[in-house]
Amino acid sequence: MIKKLLIANRGEIAVRIIRTCHEMGITTVAVYSTVDKENLHVKLADEAVCIGPASSAKSYLNSQAIITAALAKGCDAIHPGVGFLSENADFATDVEKAGLVWIGPEPATIRMLGDKVMARETALKYGLPVTPGSKGATDTLEQAKATAQECGYPVIIKAASGGGGKGMRIVWKEEDLEENLKIASSEALSNFADGTVYIEKYIQNARHVELQIIADGTGNVAVLGERDCSVQKNHQKLIEESPSPAVTDDMRDRMYRGARNLFAGLKYRGAGTIEFLVSGTDFYFMEVNARIQVEHPVSEFVSDTDIIREQILACSENRLSAPADSFEVKGWSIEARINAKAPGTITRLDLPSGPGVRFDSFLYNGYTVLPHYDSMLAKLIVHASSRQDAIKRLLRCLKELHLEGVGTNQDQQIEIISSRQFQSGMFGTSLYQELYPES
Repeated sequence: MIKKLLIANRGEIAVRIIRTCHEMGITTVAVYSTVDKENLHVKLADEAVCIGPASSAKSYLNSQAIITAALAKGCDAIHPGVGFLSENADFATDVEKAGLVWIGPEPATIRMLGDKVMARETALKYGLPVTPGSKGATDTLEQAKATAQECGYPVIIKAASGGGGKGMRIVWKEEDLEENLKIASSEALSNFADGTVYIEKYIQNARHVELQIIADGTGNVAVLGERDCSVQKNHQKLIEESPSPAVTDDMRDRMYRGARNLFAGLKYRGAGTIEFLVSGTDFYFMEVNARIQVEHPVSEFVSDTDIIREQILACSENRLSAPADSFEVKGWSIEARINAKAPGTITRLDLPSGPGVRFDSFLYNGYTVLPHYDSMLAKLIVHASSRQDAIKRLLRCLKELHLEGVGTNQDQQIEIISSRQFQSGMFGTSLYQELYPES
């Protein structure tokens, strides 16, 4: 059993991991940059180590500083959280070489799934449908033209090692293909140190649906329901819910079966998410996120499961807390991300509460929001017996939340959730653009 764990992250996700560790009796070590000394994760951890200046490249992405801190503090394991080094196979390898437990999938699994071209090929091997597109990497303009003609426009160019909308370009006609191919490859190179791209058919106004899985590394795979993440701005998720109003029982059965085949075949270890594009009753494999997801709380609510705990058990002891087929999904959960518009100091923070309400954050009165990192401040999550009740509860909580001193997207989240389109459940990834065409 792990006795001491270092969290290689900051902010909300670090706080989330620390809380589970303390409930499990695991001592925690936080790492922080010089400007993050007053962050809540530093205050909550049992011990803390400064690993560098404000720049992420010199602190939270400084793999050797993180591993050195873990060894110096006598840690048994490292949890990478979300973002930063969480899907870095080289870092995972170095952690294990240092004799530490890596709270994540095997490094080889991360490397394979991180290459989206290879991941598509693997998905096909296990019988999952993929969007029509490149058979491999798209290396030349001639290849790009041939693929686009075969798929039919519009197409989307994607970075093979990408994520978060970087290295991604939608092309509506052939004369725009060459320029967008160059831009996407350049963005991919600058953001992921890999300029490889590939092309898929662009499915307009599809839904973004993903399955949350946990697996013990020996072939046992539990699926904790699906999440609908279709409310997005510039490919960045804003609202997530579980289950999805677009998924039928038949679709769910087929998705579950395909996911279990894939993750069992890979002997996957820990938490992971398999993402699909959904159009009508058809769904297409997009990618696997080989880590915990920001939106994991909605899956925790509907399955009554602590996914961080399951991660730790799976990666340190090759087991889950219960048999894989015993995780059931009940009720409805919705999450709204609260994002900052600019840095500032929190002058008032009054949180909503009541049955089925959760607020995941690193904020406190007097905390100064920094300009150096991600703009997400908090996640407001609710759970109820039905979608309509969950919507009512979330709106009530958003209106109760008082967060002053920093401008946020709170009012806009109320507008989106109150909209006819969202309330109907009949919308796709273009919902935000429909509601805010000038943005």
